[in-house]
Amino acid sequence: MPEGHTLHRLARRHNECFAGHQVRVSSPQGRFTEGARQVSGRVFTGAEAWGKHLLHHYDGGAIVHIHLGLYGAFTEHAAPMPAPVGEVRMRIAGQDWGTDLRGPARCAVITQYEAGQLFSRLGPDPLRADADADAERAAARVLRSRAAIGGLLLNQEVIAGVGNVYRAEVLFRQGLNPFRTGTSLVRDDWDRLWQDLIELMPVGVREGKMITVRPQHDSGEPAYAPGRPRTYVYRRAGEKCRVCGTVILQSELQARKIFWCPSCQPA
Repeated sequence: MPEGHTLHRLARRHNECFAGHQVRVSSPQGRFTEGARQVSGRVFTGAEAWGKHLLHHYDGGAIVHIHLGLYGAFTEHAAPMPAPVGEVRMRIAGQDWGTDLRGPARCAVITQYEAGQLFSRLGPDPLRADADADAERAAARVLRSRAAIGGLLLNQEVIAGVGNVYRAEVLFRQGLNPFRTGTSLVRDDWDRLWQDLIELMPVGVREGKMITVRPQHDSGEPAYAPGRPRTYVYRRAGEKCRVCGTVILQSELQARKIFWCPSCQPA
């Protein structure tokens, strides 16, 4: 599932392509026909992301709420757009550019009130300009929780936008074992972790890749997949730690795979 930096990159790109312009919205697949009718012909006033949620705003107050889920993806085209291929849930056609959305978990028109309700359920997003204003609420939830910090980081009601890669990597960078409970952490642990997220994740927005390995450790074994940056522990079970040489371990936490170094992240 895409992590938060992907949604913020999409919001930025959609603002570049469509903001301030009247757009045509359709649903070649047919599953978003009524929603497309409500916004087509309106001015696209802006896009924003919060965690793994993308919102398209239109004049008049209509909002299209998109959650990509596991399979959702946008495909961009220069105008005039070619005939749609495959199951295109939503097509946006602007003056110079267009985009096709396929396979989202959610694509629906919502009201401003519903958008406010959505945001109220989400934790602070390290990529939003107002993130620090809400970080205290996340700190309180983490430090009083008996749940594992590795699970809390994936709880979108605690912190929005962190996925499996950033979760594993930021815990390694901060020397925190993923199975430690929130109550076992001190405030300084949280502050360092939060600061690391608000420094790491914007790099992902800028570069389009989750770059987590410090320059002095960016050597040795290749990345877990072609075209991906090296990681410290993510998908490196059985390989040697880039820092200390200890074998990386893998387990499951809340039905998701977790990776860690038992020496750099002691229990």
